[in-house]
Amino acid sequence: MAPDTIVKPIHIPVMLDAVVDALRPALSAVSATVVDATIGLGGHAAAILNAFPSTRLVGIDQDGEALAIAGERLAGFGDRVTLVRQRFDALPAILDDLGINKVQAILFDLGLSSMQIDETERGFAYAKDAPLDMRMDDRLAVSAADIVNIWTASDLARIIRDYGEEPHALRVAQAIVAARVSAPIASTGQLVAIVTGGMPAAVRFGSGGHPAKRVFQALRIAVNDELAALAAALPAALGRLAVGGRIAVLSYHSLEDRLVKQAFRAAAETKAPRRLPVVPESMMPTFEIVDSAQPTPEEIAENPRAASARLRVAERIKED
Repeated sequence: MAPDTIVKPIHIPVMLDAVVDALRPALSAVSATVVDATIGLGGHAAAILNAFPSTRLVGIDQDGEALAIAGERLAGFGDRVTLVRQRFDALPAILDDLGINKVQAILFDLGLSSMQIDETERGFAYAKDAPLDMRMDDRLAVSAADIVNIWTASDLARIIRDYGEEPHALRVAQAIVAARVSAPIASTGQLVAIVTGGMPAAVRFGSGGHPAKRVFQALRIAVNDELAALAAALPAALGRLAVGGRIAVLSYHSLEDRLVKQAFRAAAETKAPRRLPVVPESMMPTFEIVDSAQPTPEEIAENPRAASARLRVAERIKED
């Protein structure tokens, strides 16, 4: 292939080596099964399948376009790969349908894929004018445009505060409601202008990042019900791991990371009352927390989207 026709990678998987190394103890066994619960464009999945030649992979994603790309990327692995279009909180039902009781590893790479950010028409990016959509699954009935044009100011303020951790949530919500009186808010560019105009001058002209960043995060989480799905998926995933199995989760903001940390901590705690002098075996923890890591400065320099990532890993050490 001539140098000018070399195909560049679709995206750079975040903390790729760290993820593969974290799952290595669980996937070294023959005929292991790994679930990539957010397969995206298949970058982590391809590395895992290459690193562990006898491993079978179940890939889940609610984004049909991403799943199609992952399917093309992983086609060379043949029947070692099973792809399912679903949201990851359907993991137990998916495994039941496939006749799989326990698996050796599970990976969650939360947040947006590079494709979702880069495809302007998806409406996720505040830096590009596009239809105000933000649905990861285009089969969903409610888009970001529906939320900003229909919800009350109090409901908008609640999600902007709770999901975006935006201190000026009420001001922004009131600005949105006032703006939509004259015309529906249909594009990301309109929303950015409204949000920016509703912020105090210190925020508009300060150095704390784009004024609309937190609002866009809040809307995306609300449209896709991300936190509720994650809160349901984590304990379900932990329950499907075999002894010695590992779960690795990449999160990108504090709300996701808090849910992961809480789920892991609960699984790694003893079930015995605090003052019990001897803990019975039946009350011993079923998991141990293995690792918590962040990208290296070198990786962040190569892939700036990795900057906010945190990897948490836990391992099942006994049955419930």
